[in-house]
Amino acid sequence: MFTASPLSGSKAEQYQQLIAQCQALLHGERHRVANAANLSALLFNHLPDVNWLGFYFLEQGELIVGPFQGLPACVRIALGKGVCGTAAQSRETQLVADVHAFPGHIACDSASQSEIVVPLIKDGALIGVLDVDSPVLNRFDDTDKAAFETIAALFCAGSD
Repeated sequence: MFTASPLSGSKAEQYQQLIAQCQALLHGERHRVANAANLSALLFNHLPDVNWLGFYFLEQGELIVGPFQGLPACVRIALGKGVCGTAAQSRETQLVADVHAFPGHIACDSASQSEIVVPLIKDGALIGVLDVDSPVLNRFDDTDKAAFETIAALFCAGSD
């Protein structure tokens, strides 16, 4: 059973608890959309200062919105465009302290101030990105980056 109860300890300890919950949630289920939906809900309900969290999947050369939590989102994002498209094209996590300073930022939710986007790589191929937005400037740091990269790797390993 999963609840939205608060996590305890330091930020790193809280992420350890959350990663364990992600592993339990993914255990025995390989459906990509189902796993993305459940992870979006789990993470969104446990992380403070997050206003949008979800997945974009690569289809026919562009990112298409997948399961998410938050306000309605941009449906299609070209590779190389905005934070998501940049993460997808570069295959590198984008940690953006101030989205308004990011060249070409795509504003799907005007409340977003900072963002982290982790590319989803499965068997060497890009399958999409995990996108997390915050209404707080400089919300994400290296601890968040390491945790979201671990969660993205778990998702890729556990989903078809």
